[in-house]
Amino acid sequence: MSAVTVTGASDNGNNASSDTTTTQRKGNIGGFKQTKTLTKNLSALNTRGETFTAPDFAIKDILGAIPKECYERRLTSGFYYVFRDIAVCAAFMYIANNFIPLISNTFLRGVAWVSYAIILSLPYTGIWVMAHECGHQAFSDYGWVNDTVGWVLHSYLLVPYFSWKYSHGKHHKANANLQRDMVFVPKTKEEFKKKHNVMSLSELTSDSPISTLYGLLLQQFGGWWTYLLINVTGQEFPDVHPLVTSHFNPSSPIFEKRDYWFVVLSDIGILTQLFVLYNWYQQFGGFNVFINWFLPYVFTNHWLVFITFLQHTEFSLPKYMNNEWNFARGAAATIDREFGFVGWFFFHDIIETHVLHHYVSRIPFYNARIGTTAIKAVMGEHYAHSDENMWISLWNAARECQFVDGEGGLKMFRNINNIGVAPVDN
Repeated sequence: MSAVTVTGASDNGNNASSDTTTTQRKGNIGGFKQTKTLTKNLSALNTRGETFTAPDFAIKDILGAIPKECYERRLTSGFYYVFRDIAVCAAFMYIANNFIPLISNTFLRGVAWVSYAIILSLPYTGIWVMAHECGHQAFSDYGWVNDTVGWVLHSYLLVPYFSWKYSHGKHHKANANLQRDMVFVPKTKEEFKKKHNVMSLSELTSDSPISTLYGLLLQQFGGWWTYLLINVTGQEFPDVHPLVTSHFNPSSPIFEKRDYWFVVLSDIGILTQLFVLYNWYQQFGGFNVFINWFLPYVFTNHWLVFITFLQHTEFSLPKYMNNEWNFARGAAATIDREFGFVGWFFFHDIIETHVLHHYVSRIPFYNARIGTTAIKAVMGEHYAHSDENMWISLWNAARECQFVDGEGGLKMFRNINNIGVAPVDN
């Protein structure tokens, strides 16, 4: 049985209904100066017909509830987890490369190699997460240590460290803001119709399960590359060629002018790793590189998309136009999920404590469970958590969350698959 909790209390089930009272938000939260009037008790029906009410608590209430010890970043702890992940990788490599070749049956040997690549992708993803910690300066108190370790670890997995650090930082500053967020930005109903070149949703037929599965396979095993190369699912730049928006282009509109040489340094990291892989190939051969690096790398990219898509895509999560968005609302528009042993051991709780991470990204993961418990008391019914099997959640999200719709500045997910609340077709 699944338990998902995000809906706010409201007696009004009308789409994007609200109280006429307003509240003032001021300050510099998440890097943006905010002086705007937000609608209180702003509500809408989520995909499954439940009433969602946008939170109105203040960011200072969230921050005030987090124990001070959660902010403690221990250099020794950071390096412990990095070297632990590397040691696990080395152990898996040693066992696989010494024992799998002894399997005489070709089919079983092939199954063993693929299984090994999937298993190796788990600590590889852990290394990815530790580099992510570095990018948020949650690894240690020393910025140069954070960036050096992050650059090395991310470069090993062909991630442009500084480039992604900057775009990801902008995502954190504007999560769930349809006009400023940087990743997994859903299409509005109007954009969805334009994409399919129709005037009315009634002109579209529902997706078949085979079509949904095909789309998920493309997303899971190609989404990360296309995001880095042409900014797929990010903010659109209509007058710019998609390749110009690449994370590898130091002049991309994704970045600020001051980022230029750091993006170049990211590219140098990628080129360095390609040189390492070339020498690896020269020394040990193509199959060794394929099975010990490339195939685990492919599955690592799958885990990354799997995790981040489900952190920000859920039938009950809202999206906001800029006029109804603030940092507190945006950070609350994400969800914690459960992934068992793999989640807490290999993936360093990145799945289980993501809501807190959006409020304070410099809290190291090993303190995040305590912080999560603390903010629940303030967030109340606005804290989003699901214990649904994540593979089922992936399928449901693909079927239910195709675009967002709604009046005013609060929009909820809708679909053309006849699931839940039907979108207004106009």
